[in-house]
This record gives sequence, C-alpha cells and structure tokens, in this order.
Amino acid sequence: MQVKITIFIFAKNIFMSIFKLYFNLGFEHISDFAGYDHILFLLALCAVYDFRQWKNVLVLVTAFTIGHSVTLVLATFNIIKISNSMVEFLIPITILITALGNIFQKKEKFSKSLHSFKYFVAMIFGLIHGLGFSNYLRELISSENGIFRPLLGFNLGLEFGQIVIIIGILFVGFIFANFLKVKKREWNLVISGAALGISIVLMVERF
Repeated sequence: MQVKITIFIFAKNIFMSIFKLYFNLGFEHISDFAGYDHILFLLALCAVYDFRQWKNVLVLVTAFTIGHSVTLVLATFNIIKISNSMVEFLIPITILITALGNIFQKKEKFSKSLHSFKYFVAMIFGLIHGLGFSNYLRELISSENGIFRPLLGFNLGLEFGQIVIIIGILFVGFIFANFLKVKKREWNLVISGAALGISIVLMVERF
C-alpha cells in the first residue's frame, strides 16, 4: 500500500511539474510583445465593450479559446497542416475584419443575434490563431513522451494570459471613460482604427 502511495505521489509531482512548465510557457507566449498580433486581436475584440459588459467579453473570449484549443490539438497531432506563412498572413486578416466590424457598428447596445454572430466569428478566428500557437508548441513538445500534459498546461496558460490582458484592456478603457471623459464611440474608433492600420501593415509585410 505504501509503495502505491509513493508511486502515486511521484507520478503526481511529475504531472504537476510538466503542467506548470507548459502553463508558464502558454502564459508567456500570449503575453510576449514579440507576438503582439494575438494581443492586438484581443484589443480589437474588446474595443466596443466596457466593464459593465464583462459577461459579453467573457463569452467572446471563451469562444476564441474553444476555437484555438481545437486547432491547437489537431495541428499538434499533425491532423491538419497549414504553412507558417499562410497562418501568419491570416492572423492580421482576423484583426482587420474585427476592427472593421467595430468601426461600422454604431449601436452601443448589442442585440442577442448580433452577439451570437460575434461569438461565432470569435470561434472561427480562434481556429486560425490556434494554428499560430501550434507552430510554437509543436517544437516544444517534440521531445516529450506524451502530449496531454503539455497541451493542457499550455492551453490553460494561454487562457489565463488572455484573461489578464482583457482585464487590463477593460481597466484602461474604464479610466479613459470615467476619468478622462472619453466617449465610448471615440474610444472604439481610436482603438479599432489603430488595430486596422497595424493589421494592414502586417498583411503587406507577410504577403
């Protein structure tokens, strides 16, 4: 019995150490400004929201997470393969479309149908971003015996990093709206316009 307990504790420690390693790698990957295109997408995604609409933002981020988790798994198992250059070109397209949608959206209150559409779009765009994450993850776990722990840890690390980034974006928006008296529409146009411009530059560079 004591031997079984010792083996269980040893296995648990190994699991947690690998999980923690890849959790940290996932968090660092999404929060690293070297990969700012993913952060830029989150910025564009949140531009039309404020702290009062945190539930709407959470739903969108969940959809994005589901999307990139699916392709992260499929690409890591080599079930789907798309060239790095194509993925890198598609990512700024997702930013451009999101920013354009924000700019042409004049209503501040969202209908249920509109939000459902945004949920679907966020999930589809998450599929594309997942391919970008997988290129990085595949190199990391090539030497691992199993990929369940690395995948789980990396995915949760990404999700935690996304939540931290989004809280920061909403907090900055709150300061501008409540202390600097910037109107919500103006905030949206500035952020979405900046995201739009940067995405076009990235598309031209990666074409």
